[in-house]
Amino acid sequence: MTKSKDDLFKPEKLSALAKSEQTTSVAKDILANEASARQKKTDRLRALRLAQEAELGPAPKAKKKGKKG
Repeated sequence: MTKSKDDLFKPEKLSALAKSEQTTSVAKDILANEASARQKKTDRLRALRLAQEAELGPAPKAKKKGKKG
């Protein structure tokens, strides 16, 4: 087994700014993926609800109660 330069030396340390940018980038990616998944779920549920409402017809309106007295 041959040893390479990467095996013998520690990798360079990232600066605080580079770590911060990397963390920010990863966090933005995670948030974007969650927002995308939430939007897909909302669209799917909306389509199902509209299909169900179309199948059942319009919902009956509730009667308003008057004041007692």
